[in-house]
Amino acid sequence: MRIALLADIHANRQAFEACLAAAEAADAEQFVLLGDYVGYGADPAWCVDRVRRLHENGAIVIRGNHDAAVASGGAEISAMQSVAGQSVLWTRTQLDASQRAWLGELPLEHLDEDRYYVHADASAPARWRYVEDPDDARAHFAACPARLSFCGHVHRPALYSQVPGERRVNRFAPATDYPLPLLPRRRWLTVAGSVGQPRDGDRSAAWCLLDTTRNALRFLRTPYDIDTAMASIRAAGLPEVLAQRLAGGY
Repeated sequence: MRIALLADIHANRQAFEACLAAAEAADAEQFVLLGDYVGYGADPAWCVDRVRRLHENGAIVIRGNHDAAVASGGAEISAMQSVAGQSVLWTRTQLDASQRAWLGELPLEHLDEDRYYVHADASAPARWRYVEDPDDARAHFAACPARLSFCGHVHRPALYSQVPGERRVNRFAPATDYPLPLLPRRRWLTVAGSVGQPRDGDRSAAWCLLDTTRNALRFLRTPYDIDTAMASIRAAGLPEVLAQRLAGGY
């Protein structure tokens, strides 16, 4: 089975549409969406409705911290940095009550056979911890119930592995569009990168494709209409830095 993994869409309709089209062209049979469908971008209602349709058609859908903040407001927003908080407050005005409620009801994690899905990490999904180095990955592995695990939240693609029973964690900077064998004697954590707001210097949308038959993973990048996405952010009156981030991939 080929599983498309998409994280951190962040209301970027143009990037989301491009990645969905690329996944369909790659014959993806299952979609897994790893959270943060809203925040930063200018098309939250469209993105939420598209995710809901995918969910209705069998996609696995996880709640992210921006989804939680839009759904609940209050402390979730106050804990964010100023630009993120501004975008969440604006997003709340763009979604109706049913859309906000749906986001708030999404699960924080999902276990499917030997695959575990979460937005942040397994050690405390509701605390939104970032997996940014081997120490963070070690805490995740200690709490993770599966051999293969997948998260978003960081906006930079990465791959970690650990031999069961050992403390050492290896980190890899994955090459794009190269099938990486997920060796069965190791545990693996994939940080999928971001569809809607990459922060690794590459402005194209990031996503992954898992082939469970071959036990191989590909990190992929998909170009999209960045100019339209930037223009939409400016037309919505959102902070200019949110448009500039798309141009620079940061």
